[in-house]
Amino acid sequence: MNSKVAKVSIAASLLLAASGAAQAAPVFDIGIPASWSCQGSCGASGADGVVTLAPNGGNNYAWVSTSGGVAGVGLAGVGGSGSPQNGSVLRSGLFNASVDDVLRFSFNYITSDGAGFADYAWARLLDSSTNQVALLFTARTTPNGSVVPGFNMPVPSVTLDPLTVPIISGAPVWSPLGASSGTCFNSGCGYTGWVNTSFSIANTGSYFLEFGVVNWSDNDFQSGLAIDAVTINGTPVGAVSAPFTLLLLSSGLLMLRRRRNLL
Repeated sequence: MNSKVAKVSIAASLLLAASGAAQAAPVFDIGIPASWSCQGSCGASGADGVVTLAPNGGNNYAWVSTSGGVAGVGLAGVGGSGSPQNGSVLRSGLFNASVDDVLRFSFNYITSDGAGFADYAWARLLDSSTNQVALLFTARTTPNGSVVPGFNMPVPSVTLDPLTVPIISGAPVWSPLGASSGTCFNSGCGYTGWVNTSFSIANTGSYFLEFGVVNWSDNDFQSGLAIDAVTINGTPVGAVSAPFTLLLLSSGLLMLRRRRNLL
């Protein structure tokens, strides 16, 4: 292989490596992006208890929890018998998307509450006026079947991977649950593990992405939702800035320059 071909091959490899790093979607590696907003209890964490890092995410994931939540954040008209209590909502900054763009994210639902007091989590797509465009999914334990959508909840709008989401039962250990970490009320406690989703944007416009979790019927035994790898057509939503991309490129060019000096 001559030196010119070798250099082209090296450059291509570096670009692929940079592309792969970007596709890892490290949305929350330095915390919740400044453009995002929180009501209640939100944060960013590394691997913790039963919640590992998302396979296609970064070194941190975001989370919302009912522990430390506030009143008035449940979804209207869903949930069946009972009523929402305290909860938390994490909302992205406004982002633009075109028709047929693909929104992707991964989530992991964790709950210490079961039986008839099953809490729930959700994700919604909102327009620039915060009107609901789509209820993307809900997660709630259920006596039988998939946690998504869960007992007495609406059908999800996203495509799920896996298609069926069982609960991994047990008393979940996870710090954002506060004093409920490692506890369980009746059957239905546990976590889902990471679930991948995709959703095709129907209309060009500006949108918010909202994640939430709420206690149901009482404020005992807490639940939470972990989120990562939030992208539009592979581009992280509100986190990876131009300096990060330039850092990847400059690192690649530096490696290429060093390699050139060795040829």
